Amino acid sequence: MNDNRKFFIQGFFILVGIIFIIRLFMLQVVDKNYKAMADSNVIQRVDEFPYRGLMYDRNGELLVINNPVFDLMVTPLEVNKLDTAFFCELVKMDRETFNTKMKEATAYSRLKPSVFIKQLPIEEFARIQDYLVDFPGFFINARSVRSYPHHVMSHVLGYLAEIDKPRLAKDTSKYYKKADYVGMSGLEYSYENVLRGKRGVKFKLVNVRGVDKGSFKQGEFDTLPFPGDNIQTTIDLELQAYTEKLMEGKIGSVVALEPGTGEILSMVSAPTYDPNLLAGRAFGNNYMDLLNDSLTPLFNRPIMADMYPPGSIFKMFQALVAMEEGVVTPDTRIRCNRGIIACHGSHTNEDLIGAIKYSCNPYFHQVFRLIVNQDESSNTYKDTEIGLEKWRNHMLSFGLGQALGVDLPNEKNGRLPGPGLYNRIYGEGRWRFSTIYSLSIGQGELGVSPLQMANLAAILANRGYYYTPHMVKGIGDDNFVPEEFTTPNYTTVGSEHYETVIDAMWRVVNEDGGTGFRARIAGVDVCGKTGTSQNPRGEDHSVFIAFAPRENPRIAVSVYVENSGQGARAAASIAGLVIEKYLKREIARKNIEEYALANRFIY
Repeated sequence: MNDNRKFFIQGFFILVGIIFIIRLFMLQVVDKNYKAMADSNVIQRVDEFPYRGLMYDRNGELLVINNPVFDLMVTPLEVNKLDTAFFCELVKMDRETFNTKMKEATAYSRLKPSVFIKQLPIEEFARIQDYLVDFPGFFINARSVRSYPHHVMSHVLGYLAEIDKPRLAKDTSKYYKKADYVGMSGLEYSYENVLRGKRGVKFKLVNVRGVDKGSFKQGEFDTLPFPGDNIQTTIDLELQAYTEKLMEGKIGSVVALEPGTGEILSMVSAPTYDPNLLAGRAFGNNYMDLLNDSLTPLFNRPIMADMYPPGSIFKMFQALVAMEEGVVTPDTRIRCNRGIIACHGSHTNEDLIGAIKYSCNPYFHQVFRLIVNQDESSNTYKDTEIGLEKWRNHMLSFGLGQALGVDLPNEKNGRLPGPGLYNRIYGEGRWRFSTIYSLSIGQGELGVSPLQMANLAAILANRGYYYTPHMVKGIGDDNFVPEEFTTPNYTTVGSEHYETVIDAMWRVVNEDGGTGFRARIAGVDVCGKTGTSQNPRGEDHSVFIAFAPRENPRIAVSVYVENSGQGARAAASIAGLVIEKYLKREIARKNIEEYALANRFIY
């Protein structure tokens, strides 16, 4: 019996010893927290943020600069014997806010530093820096914020904001940390990995009062930050600023690009805002003001407003498809039968060029019928389905019904209806040409973005191909440009058909009676087409696309102004001025400029 008690007691002490050994092993080897707490008394890790890459316009003008700001950091474990009243007075903070911030920092980590007050301007930093020695656990971390000296290009450049939890969770590279700033829109978002650079780290020795005692082991473990790469954009700053001025007081979009490269020269979404509103400490309040604005200035219309019907500008592409399909020739004449569909003007029996010049609705009603009903089937419904699918494939080659691939986030596809859509709406075998004829004049279920419209103008200028529109002319010291921006995309329409349409576009602008006369520029052969997009909720929208010069084109433009009526008015005026500004660098037609600036269409 006594022997059993002896073995029991011995076993008990052995078991306790094993437990203590395991616990000691866990504390000293497996669990790093205690080692970290010991080290944190003497070693402080400080992330060193790299300078974010700069952005320039196509002519070397600086668009974005970095301004220094200072984050006040806190490591909760090191905060002791704090004179809270004095600290709150120093940083101009009430006690309740202080307690809330300390709870948030502690909840994040007692051992790791986190931001206590973000983005102190240099004046505030200078005022408090000498007192920080009296507050162990608090230190300054320098970083930079964006500043926009020209106050334009908000939708192109984008903005930075503190990384949110979903994006942090998706960061498989583990580069980002809580409170880091990342690109949230525009080029800042698209080229985040290029612009951000690589952070460095510095280990400092501090005493128990938080006094900096120099680098740990002479900086053996420190790493230097590497700045991000600079970007040269394709934007012409002077043209961009002028175009934004023209669009003041209006809702809509202007996109101008270089046909031979796909480089975007100007992109304006109206109404716009000063990009400096979303930089700095007032970001939160300003963002909410913009978000709640009924005119939606944060909405990037050139690439996101893909529900716009193209209107009469679409007739040129109906003409191209019809010629490719062999159902019309440039000499084909069709009477303007207004009993079929309403029309305008005094024309009667035009050929294809005249039909484009006068924008004859009955003509293109019949052209579209010839495209989709080519007697491929004796069943009228099936014949229309076959023809519409063929028509759709041609239109896809123009970049419609799909994102073009511009290097900006959130580009929309637009709407390009096909048999599948109408089968869902009406049922298979229950729709035909008479159901879908509104497509003939660019209405109905069609929807295109202003960027797609500008790309259509570029296709015409190039006589049958386009380069993917893009914003970046060169990245880094090597001026790298992604291959997808230097590869041409060809349409299904032969180049021989384009000159007929281009001749008509020239007449629209330059001949008497042409609806695009406000885009006429002395000494420049401008080719354009007006459009009036029907709007069931108010005044129609004004549409115009153009390119110039006719030979060796240097610029293609689309303009879409909401609630401004005929394309001959606001849209043609603005397009002509944009072309004139880019090609001649000054405006001679002051009467057209005054007309465009005076007309405001925000209701």
